[in-house]
Amino acid sequence: GAHLVGTTALYLKDASRPDPWNLDVDARELKVTLWYPTEQRDGQRAPYMTPKESELTLRRLGIGGVPDDTLSKTRTNAIKDAEPAGRNLPLVVISPGFTNPVITLTSLAEDLASRGYVVAGIDHTYESYATTFPGGRVAECLACDSDTDPGFGTGVVAGRAADVSFVLDQLPSKWDGSDLIDRSKIAMAGQSIGGASAMATMVKDSRVRAGIDMDGTTYARIPKSGFPRPFMFLGSPQHVPGGRDTSWERDWKLLTGWKRWLVLSGAEHQSFTDGPLMAGALGITPAYGVLPAARAAELTRTYVAAFLDQHLKSQPQPLLDKPSSRYPEVTFCPATCGHS
Repeated sequence: GAHLVGTTALYLKDASRPDPWNLDVDARELKVTLWYPTEQRDGQRAPYMTPKESELTLRRLGIGGVPDDTLSKTRTNAIKDAEPAGRNLPLVVISPGFTNPVITLTSLAEDLASRGYVVAGIDHTYESYATTFPGGRVAECLACDSDTDPGFGTGVVAGRAADVSFVLDQLPSKWDGSDLIDRSKIAMAGQSIGGASAMATMVKDSRVRAGIDMDGTTYARIPKSGFPRPFMFLGSPQHVPGGRDTSWERDWKLLTGWKRWLVLSGAEHQSFTDGPLMAGALGITPAYGVLPAARAAELTRTYVAAFLDQHLKSQPQPLLDKPSSRYPEVTFCPATCGHS
């Protein structure tokens, strides 16, 4: 995009509800990372993680042979606490996959901010390996012990929908750049259960006008009368009709507005995150499909931005109408894709 990018963090406390995971606290605490356009060129580029987050993440992923603080010495493209710039900016809320901090969607978030969006990334406390709060306090993954419980996914997306609504309530008073946001132009995107949470949030909160689910099994029930707001599924081959995951087929019939169902050949579950981009630096060759990391990032950024430009900026995107020779990996379902 055309803009330089700034980033900052907000710490919010919802005293109206207890934390769903930590029974010892009577309020839900959230960390929100913002990315936004700036004109400021000087300043420190934000680190990818804190040292403790890096250590816990690498340990949980079983990655050895690299220093514990590797991901905290990794610098992003965004200037830390830079002055926000612009006006009437659309807002995109992003939600990460289970166990992933929202920082693992940095590649997408920075790209959107450079294109003139404010991005609010939510760390859903106790659902990722590490969330750092002021004073260095670290919340680890309490929910990780519960992920085989019946109804787990349904509970997670309901909790995340409440998190998003609370953040939308709080943003105007808690961030001094919030007057740059056009509150009538809000969308949500997420990966894995974060994508499922986009659907769950939209069912509950009419402020979110459009949504994207990147490779997430859906759990929220859509009204039988149908769901008219724009929605896009963007996934790996496990989500083709008749594939391993049937939730998209179930929900597709109930989406009554503008909708797309796109599958990226060669992608796998983490292809929509920073994971593949970081793998080389960490000396690992994980099962990130056959789609090269840089190409996976390009495809994700291109199609997410096209969807948001069309539905929040009212800029028609022919890319979303039919297959493109520039992006042959992208298949339009259910029309032209089958069980693979």
